[in-house]
Amino acid sequence: MKTRVTELLQIEYPVVQGGLAYLAYAELAAAVSNAGGLGQVTAMSLPSPEALREEIQKTKSLTDKPFGVNFAIGQHGRPYEHMLDTALEEGVPVISVTGGNPEPLIRRTEGLHVKKLVLVGSVRQAQKAESIGADAVMAVGQEGGGHLGRDDIGTFVLIPRVVDSVRIPVLASGGIGDGRGILAALALGADGVEMGTRFIATKECIHAHPAYKNALIKGTEHDTRVIKRTLGAPARVVRTPGSEHILEMEAKGFGYEQLKPYISGERNRLFIHKGNEQEGFGWAGQVIGLIEDVPSVQELFDRMFQEAEEKLTLLNKSAGRS
Repeated sequence: MKTRVTELLQIEYPVVQGGLAYLAYAELAAAVSNAGGLGQVTAMSLPSPEALREEIQKTKSLTDKPFGVNFAIGQHGRPYEHMLDTALEEGVPVISVTGGNPEPLIRRTEGLHVKKLVLVGSVRQAQKAESIGADAVMAVGQEGGGHLGRDDIGTFVLIPRVVDSVRIPVLASGGIGDGRGILAALALGADGVEMGTRFIATKECIHAHPAYKNALIKGTEHDTRVIKRTLGAPARVVRTPGSEHILEMEAKGFGYEQLKPYISGERNRLFIHKGNEQEGFGWAGQVIGLIEDVPSVQELFDRMFQEAEEKLTLLNKSAGRS
């Protein structure tokens, strides 16, 4: 399957694995890249540039295919410059940027042979990313997991709007977890997809606790919640007692300082790493309604693209009959 994204990133299939804070490490990134997509290592979940270098080198030992490093630069305002320098020194071919203002990071890569992807939630953000030098944008609809745009625009409307508004390739994100979603994204004009939640429920996502994966399998599209909306930073999570408590606090008008201990990275890891759903929370998109098992990444790719091919064949046959 060839699109502008496969050509840009030198990959076989137009699928990019999301940054997945505290989960996207070498084993998962390499598995996605080996299956033909673009795996990513999460930089800002690591404690130091040295730890990032070690993770990048470990990924290189597990795959000879391209992979990327994700920078969640809005995460607690933590400096990222030394982490970025490490990724560039290691010759990582792709970096992606989520949260915050991507311009300083992109400027820092000028003149280097590295592809820049920027996550956006609106047409305005996509146009801005293009103007500052992004090679592609990942447009996330409100169905997605983790931090979202503030406008509550669904993927089916957002993707064609962004495609019509920029010249660079667009990856569709939010609500995509199978071959039907990939085919739909391409039909909407996207050149590929970014998937996050679906990759958590895979065998190679070894840092995700079984309780977290089980919540994704058992949950339906009704079992996610949007927290932090009152803080102007809406983010979708799987429903747990911990996330419900956050929403109760927001409903009572609690501000950032009061909410801070409950929406922290520590509380996130409490559930996703240790399985404590009473006190922790975990990011997840509405696509959990389509997740029924925990395959290997390779099995997931095989299934998705067989399904996409079958659905495309049916569409062609239907068009022929008409």
